[in-house]
Amino acid sequence: MRPPNPFRPNRRGSNDFRSLCMTSRELGFVGLGRMGSPMVARLLAAGYRVTVFDTDAGARGRAEAAGAAIAGSPQEVGDSADIVLVSLPTPDIVRTVVLGEGGVAQGGRVRTVIDLSTSGPTAAARISEGLAPGGRVWIDAPVSGGIAGATNGTLAVMVSGPRTAFEEAEEVIATFGRIFYVGEKAGLAQVAKLANNLLAAAAMVVSSEAMVMGAKAGIDPKVLLDIINAGSGRNSATQDKFPKSVLPGTFDFGFATGLSYKDVRMCIDEAEAMGVPMVAGAIIRQMLAVTNAKFGPGSDFTSICRVVEEWGGAEVRA
Repeated sequence: MRPPNPFRPNRRGSNDFRSLCMTSRELGFVGLGRMGSPMVARLLAAGYRVTVFDTDAGARGRAEAAGAAIAGSPQEVGDSADIVLVSLPTPDIVRTVVLGEGGVAQGGRVRTVIDLSTSGPTAAARISEGLAPGGRVWIDAPVSGGIAGATNGTLAVMVSGPRTAFEEAEEVIATFGRIFYVGEKAGLAQVAKLANNLLAAAAMVVSSEAMVMGAKAGIDPKVLLDIINAGSGRNSATQDKFPKSVLPGTFDFGFATGLSYKDVRMCIDEAEAMGVPMVAGAIIRQMLAVTNAKFGPGSDFTSICRVVEEWGGAEVRA
């Protein structure tokens, strides 16, 4: 027997309605990539029953072994739960998975779609509008904190969407980390995420230049990094990415160059559409374009430093 729909009014009144909203344990999830898979694992560990879909058979198999139910399409995921979460690589894929033929929105049960992807404010607004005629709600919930944050539940989760829908889904979203609710308008959280990712990429670019300069001058990179992190120049790249991925020479922080390049391009395009100039941002975009062309979209975005190392003739290694 199908459990009551937590987003459909019932005869027992608003208090029971809210109670059902807060206690529903069935969720859908589409996208089992580097971020999606550990997020599904957290939902399962929290006691949710999760029905998932991904085009990758290996990812589906791993999710099933972990306890998830497997759907044959996004639409089947939409048939399985009132709340469906998506974690996907590009705005076009998000739009197709949610609104396209056989998409989540064609499912008979789904009432709220939560987008954990970085899909941008324009796409968010359009998908929200596409869901509205069917009485379905769109919530933006892009995340920051990488694979480690997804695994440990320590992500920063930026959220925008109707407050009532957010409050009904808040318990689910909190499984992933700390929530920052920014407003009801579709796409606001996406603006916050693009701003964050631009700064993360900028820190990687300028820190690479400073570290290569120090290495070529003869300063031990570990000593220089300690100096920077004790002073005013410290940033996310020097505190996290260089110690973990650059100094060891592994370049495996966990965020693909192609995705970073996509996010920065999207950020600049959206800013320009708003009438906000992105002069420094254009330089960051170009550095990512070079890194993407040289090492490929599947490379780690810390490979930005490899470009500067080649140009500068010095390596930053412990």
